[in-house]
Parts: sequence; structure tokens; C-alpha cells
Amino acid sequence: MTTALRCAPVTGLVVQTTPNARARAWRHVEGGENPEPAPQLGFPGFPGSFWLEASVSPHRRALLRSTSLPSSAPSGMEAMAAGASLPDPGDFDRHVPRICGVCGDRATGFHFNAMTCEGCKGFFRRSMKRKALFTCPFNGDCRITKDNRRHCQACRLKRCVDIGMMKEFILTDEEVQRKREMILKRKEEEALKDSLRPKLSDEQQRIIAILLDAHHKTYDPTYADFSQFRPPVREGENEGNHPSGPWFMHTPSCSGNSPSAGSDRYASSPDTMEPTGFSNLDLSEEDSDDSSVTLDLSQLSMLPHLADLVSYSIQKVIGFAKMIPGFRDLTPEDQIVLLKSSAIEVIMLRSNQSFTMDDMSWTCGSPDYKYQVSDVTKAGHSLELIEPLIKFQVGLKKLNLHEEEHVLLMAICIVSPDRPGVQDAALVEAIQDRLSNTLQTYIRCCHPPPGSHLLYAKMIQKLADLRSLNEEHSKQYRCLSFQPECSMKLTPLVLEVFGSEIS
Repeated sequence: MTTALRCAPVTGLVVQTTPNARARAWRHVEGGENPEPAPQLGFPGFPGSFWLEASVSPHRRALLRSTSLPSSAPSGMEAMAAGASLPDPGDFDRHVPRICGVCGDRATGFHFNAMTCEGCKGFFRRSMKRKALFTCPFNGDCRITKDNRRHCQACRLKRCVDIGMMKEFILTDEEVQRKREMILKRKEEEALKDSLRPKLSDEQQRIIAILLDAHHKTYDPTYADFSQFRPPVREGENEGNHPSGPWFMHTPSCSGNSPSAGSDRYASSPDTMEPTGFSNLDLSEEDSDDSSVTLDLSQLSMLPHLADLVSYSIQKVIGFAKMIPGFRDLTPEDQIVLLKSSAIEVIMLRSNQSFTMDDMSWTCGSPDYKYQVSDVTKAGHSLELIEPLIKFQVGLKKLNLHEEEHVLLMAICIVSPDRPGVQDAALVEAIQDRLSNTLQTYIRCCHPPPGSHLLYAKMIQKLADLRSLNEEHSKQYRCLSFQPECSMKLTPLVLEVFGSEIS
């Protein structure tokens, strides 16, 4: 025999239950005895036989207590809805289909505090809003399936409550409208924010792609070509733990090469110097304050190796520069001026890729090509150049530049309209402005904070530091080149690039 249990959460709702079910519900509500453990509902399809335990969070209990209940009729539905707690989302396996806890159909997610399909979600919402009265024509314990869920609405609604669906989670029409308006407003704000966010134009993306390709073609991270240089000789090396860091370091490895003369024998194809190759200039020895300095030539054991390395690096700078968008639009004279004046600066920039702050050295493959301060001094350079160079390399390393930013900085360094001897400064400036705008836009839209804070200004400051390093290098080179025994160990390309007064 069945009886009707009136459920307060839904005024006027009648659900048929058995006497035993009603007794269990009353015991649960009155708390006269320890409530029986609520049944656990297992649904096939959840990993580890996913269980919805009949326990409710304190928030849910407070929500239920806040619902107006007749003092004379404790709610059996409240007892049944005391609930299915929300499962941990981590318990779900995305590859296992979710099953509706009411009818066994495929679930679309959590609706009103329970995992259900769209059909049962809509049925529960409509029933609650209409305050519907359902009566089971059978024994109040119908088995609800996908196929028969329309046959007994009373048992279907009872099943909804049993698995924890709650009417308090149903939004009113006003709330639904407000929610829609909020979603629409959020979308409009996102669209406005997206429209105001800086974006790289197609032209800027093309520039970055070209420079990245140029960099990859002109830089060999294996340093395989180093074995073709005259071997490094470290006789009489001071074993003291000096900070290390050569000025000469690698530039890109590429197909660009210089005239094959002297120790430039490792060049792969001289034609890449055309049309940006350097003319054969008469190198005049001019008086210098450094000319009176005498070098201990017996201590310059690394000079031949480093001369080859610098000559090789200059070739790679030329190869990279020729691929900068707009560079070939310049006259050959301006191309030569820009390359001569910026070569050592770009070499210093490129060397940062192999610089390590652990021991302040540059490691280029094998231990033979790990360069330290002692190696640079054995090539004729002093700490007046090396110390600020180390400081520059550390500062540049700490900027954590993206590869895109690095190649743009090198291109901006090369295409500088204020280099002495530039004829068409307006065209050079236009090319540099295009590169600078691309760099600034890239930083704004692609470099996340806090690293992007004042990053562009810091990068431009590095270019100013390079000018000072370039000036000191020129002084020390002149002192070195005035010694006939030293100049004989240099390559023709090194003599031509660093032998003029352009820089």
C-alpha cells in the first residue's frame, strides 16, 4: 500500500512513496536517532564506479534551512535532497561518457547540483517553476530509463530529488535575464579590450619571420666551423679564477662569406660578399696615443685563433644584415658604412647566446672553445674592454629576451642613421623606425609582465653601451695593429673592417 508524502520545497507537490521510505525520511529529519546512511548511487561510466554520496555541504544545509517550511510538516524531500555533494572535478575521466543520474542518458554536466542530461534538467526546472503535482499510478518505485522517463513524472521527479537536485539552484526569470545581460556585457568588454590590445600587423609579422630566418641561417649552435680556425694556444695560461668573457664571439653561421685571403681560408663561398663586400681600402697608419704602447708579443698566443674567429663572425654579420628588410635598398656605400661601424657591436650581441653567468664565460661546443678573460688578454686586449663587456653581457642576459626581440635588436643596431659616413640618413632612419615600431609592438603584445616593464628602454640603453664598447675596442685594436708582428696574424677582412676610422 502506498501513501502520499507532501514535500515542502515544492508547494503542493505529491510524490508517492512506500511507508518504509517515509519512515526513513522522518528519522533523518527529526534526528531522533542516528540517521541511516543515505544510499550511494553508482552510475556506470564514471571512473572507479563514481559514487554520489548522500552528504551535503554546510552551505547546502544552510540553503535548505533558509527555505520556508511549514512548522508542522518536516519535509521528506528535504531529507532526500540532503543531498548529493558535488564531486571533485578531478574524479572525472574526460574520455569516459558521463551518465545522467536520473534516466541513464548521456549527461551534459552538473545541473542544479546533480549530474543530469538536458532532458532531466529541463523537466526538473519546469516542475519546480510550475509547482506541479504528480502522482505515481503504480507503486511509487518506477525504474526511470531514457526510454520510459516520460511515463511516470512522479517517480522521475522523486529520482531528481534523490540524486540531489535542488530548486534553490533554479534561477528566476529576472535572474536569468540579468545573467544573460552580464554575459553579453562581459563579451562586449572582452571584445573592446581585444580591439585595444596591440597586435602585430601582417607587415610586422613578416619582418620578424624574415629576421628569425636570417638568424637561423647565419648562426650554427654546434659551432662546427670553429675547428677550421687556427687552433687556440693557451701557453703560459694564468690558472687564476678570473671572470671570463671574450669580445670576439661568434656571430651567426651562414652562407655569407668574405674574400678568401690569408686565414680566411675557411670561408665557404666568397660571392656572398657581393654587393655588400668591402672595397679594398688603403689602410693608413695614423698617429695614435696608443702607438707608443708596446705589447709583449710572446703572450699573444691566442691572437691567430681569435683573429680567425672574428673574421668568421664578420662574415656572418654581413650575411644577417643582407637579409634585413630594406637593407638592400640602401646604396652600396651606405651598406659598407653601416656594416663596418656595427660589426663588432653585433658580434658582442650575438655572443650573448653562448654566455653563461655561472663562470662568466662563453662556451662554444668543446672545451677547446670555452673562452675566458685570460684568452682575450692573450689576444692583446685589456681589462678596460673586458670588464665593461662582462657587465654588458650580464645585463643583457638578465633581460631574458625572446629570440624575436634579440634579432630585432641586432637589426636595429646595424641600421643606425647616426653612424659616421652615412649618406642617405633619412632612408636608414625610415628602415630603423620600422624595426623599432615592430619591436615595441612585439613587447607590448607578446612579452608578459613583469619582464616587459621598461624593456624597450633597457634594450635601447644596451645599444648605447655597445657604442662605448665599440670605441674602446677601436682604441685597443689600433694599438694591436700598429705592431707588425701582430698585424701579420690578422686576416685581411679584419684589417679592412677595423682598419678605418669610420667607427
